[in-house]
Formats: sequence, C-alpha cells, structure tokens
Amino acid sequence: MYWTSFSFLRMFLFIIIPLSSAYSEEEWNIDKFQTSAYARVSGEVTHGDSLNFFIQSRDNCEKVSNTFTVYTHEKPGDIKQLLNKHIPIKINEEEYTAKVNNVSPFLMGYKVMFTIGTFPLKEYIYHLNNLYLKEKRFEIEIVNGVDFKANKYFDVPHNNWKLEKLVPSILEANKICKNINNLES
Repeated sequence: MYWTSFSFLRMFLFIIIPLSSAYSEEEWNIDKFQTSAYARVSGEVTHGDSLNFFIQSRDNCEKVSNTFTVYTHEKPGDIKQLLNKHIPIKINEEEYTAKVNNVSPFLMGYKVMFTIGTFPLKEYIYHLNNLYLKEKRFEIEIVNGVDFKANKYFDVPHNNWKLEKLVPSILEANKICKNINNLES
C-alpha cells in the first residue's frame, strides 16, 4: 500500500509539475493566415484568452492590429448585442475602449474577441514594450461603463500577459508578412 501511494504521488508530480510550468512560460505562436501574419500569446489568468497582433500585407506590413479574446462562462441571453459595441476596458489601470468583433459559442460559454485598434507597427510595439518594461505587467480588465455591467457578461473580466518576447515575436511576424508580399509580387 505504501509503495503504491508513493508511486502514484511520484507519477502525479511527474505529470503535473511540467504542465503547470508550461502555463507560466511565455510562448508565442507566430504564423501566417492568408495575407496576414500574426503573433499570439496566451493569458496567465485564463490560458485560453489570447493577446494577438495581426500584420496585414495589404498595409505593406507597416501597421499592426491589436486584439484579445476573453472566454466567459456567463451566458446572458443578450450577449450577442455586444457585437460591434465599444466596451470600457483598462490597460494597466488606464481607461480605454475596445470594440467587440466576434461573439461565438465556445465550450460551456462564449469566446469574445475585442479589437483595441490598428496602429503604426514600430511605434506601437515599442510603446507597448516600454510600458511593459516600466510597469512589469500588461493587464487588461473589462470594466463597468454607462449601461454596461462587466460581471453580467464576463465571469473573469481581467487577464494579464507576459510580453518579454514581444519585440522579437513581432519582428518575426513582420518578416513573415514581408515574405507574403514578396510572394504576391
């Protein structure tokens, strides 16, 4: 009995410890889709939430669209009415809005995609990098606004992302984008 419990504990630790450390690492997914390149990193609070940077070849790879996704278990009957609305958010305690681009059923709830905006690539990425280096965090929180209660739609209204590899990841995505442009020429 003692040996079996000890063996089970060892096997449990062997499996769980590597899995938990995988979620704490900053892993970027960098690839292309049709005429876009992207760099994506998973959230630290809800791993399935992602922070995304899309670079379009039609913009000569000089602009970046910053989006993020939020998974929610909440299922209010009017969640689809958020589509195309600007929802109040805070990025590291600074107030902004983000446009809801997509609301789709996912697992036991919904996945909601927000767009923060499209910006000149180099200026925006270096701005985010400097913000992250200064504040040692990048956190987005969906907050209450006029006629909007965040907790009605989002059970976990905040997430944060590690951005130590932001600049090299975006530079790699930019390189992929430029290769798309070269293939189209």
